[in-house]
Amino acid sequence: MPPLRPTSGPRQKTDAAHSGRRSTGRRHDREILALALPAFGALVAEPLFLMADSAIVGHLGTPQLAGLGIAAALLTTGVNVFVFLAYATTAAVARRVGAQDLPAAIRQGMDGIWLALALGLAVLAVVYPLAPTLVDAFGASATASPHAVTYLRISLFGIPAMLVVLAATGVLRGLQNTRTPLYVAIAGFTANAVLNVVLVYGVGLGIAGSAWGTVLAQCGMAAVYLGVVVRGARRHGASLRPDAAGIRACARAGAPLLVRTLSLRAVLLIATAVAAGLGDASIAAHQITLTLWSLLAFALDAIAIAGQAIIGRYLGADDAAGARAACRRMVQWGIASGVVLGLLVLLARPLILPLFTSDPGVHAVLMPALLVVALTQPVAGVVFVLDGVLMGAGDGPYLAWAMLAVLVVFAPVALAVPTLGGGLAALWWTIAGLMMTTRLVTLWVRARSGRWVVTGAVRV
Repeated sequence: MPPLRPTSGPRQKTDAAHSGRRSTGRRHDREILALALPAFGALVAEPLFLMADSAIVGHLGTPQLAGLGIAAALLTTGVNVFVFLAYATTAAVARRVGAQDLPAAIRQGMDGIWLALALGLAVLAVVYPLAPTLVDAFGASATASPHAVTYLRISLFGIPAMLVVLAATGVLRGLQNTRTPLYVAIAGFTANAVLNVVLVYGVGLGIAGSAWGTVLAQCGMAAVYLGVVVRGARRHGASLRPDAAGIRACARAGAPLLVRTLSLRAVLLIATAVAAGLGDASIAAHQITLTLWSLLAFALDAIAIAGQAIIGRYLGADDAAGARAACRRMVQWGIASGVVLGLLVLLARPLILPLFTSDPGVHAVLMPALLVVALTQPVAGVVFVLDGVLMGAGDGPYLAWAMLAVLVVFAPVALAVPTLGGGLAALWWTIAGLMMTTRLVTLWVRARSGRWVVTGAVRV
């Protein structure tokens, strides 16, 4: 009789360990895909609002389109500043979900929504009388200025709704639901397009009709979100009343992310100012490159959003090992996504150039800038993922200080590009190379330290 083999030895244990890791990896893959794909769709749908408005208003005339461009820049900047409403709410709600306390999760979300409403009303009250001054600060022409003021003032009535949408989106993401935001975004875009056509041309309101159409669509989106959250609150017995202490807690959690966002906006503004000083061809190519870079960021940000929801849930469930494993898997996703996106940009460069412009001068400076974007996408993939992981962990104060450090490193180098004789490619090496690599270092050091792994339903 041949000798019996041991039932478990080093080989079998190793195989079991590999099998366990593969199983865990597949589970994380399913979670990431289930959250990231709908989130990507919702992110892409958001810029379509402005594209629809531009296409419809553009047929009214050049002054109207110019006015829309100025007002839209102000509105986009204003809304983006408050994106922390979504990020902070996602992390806080996901922790409560991990702790299996759905009533507290929805209560936390309601605090974020009340904060969003208060901030939206404050923005409306402050900016409305300042609309002409803000438009003039952008150097609007005498023909475009009245249209910009009209569009801006009407659109301000939609700001409270848009901030509520941000906060409510964070609630649903924290509840591991990214499908509803996708459906609402698609419905909102469709309603916006239809209302714009009807009010601009059918009713004859001109650019004011475009603004009112967008406001109505935004209010409709906010109403749908509130309906979903209110039904959840009633189902789980969560209070809908504003809680001063909870609202203050949301504001404190969001303040560091506001600093992070403002620092990032400062980086982009400095880059655009430097590009403008390099000449018309360079600023035109810079705008095209920045547009493409932003589009690529939507794909990577979708993984980051999945990271916020998943990491928050694991930490809320006191599962530190699960959070670390999910972080490692998402970093792998970030690298792979960055490589794929970079290759797509490299292959698509000959198609991108004629799509945006036929000017050979712009082509000459655009091609090297696109090469920089392509080569640095794997770095961007890891940066976005780790940013999402730390947001999901509620590590806002570190993110704020890290982004301020990035700004300090980036600003003098970028401002020195023209002095040193560099062109647009050199500027983009400072943006996609230096700035993103500095972010990678700060985020990687934090992720490796493990200090972000703070478990519990509430980060203390």
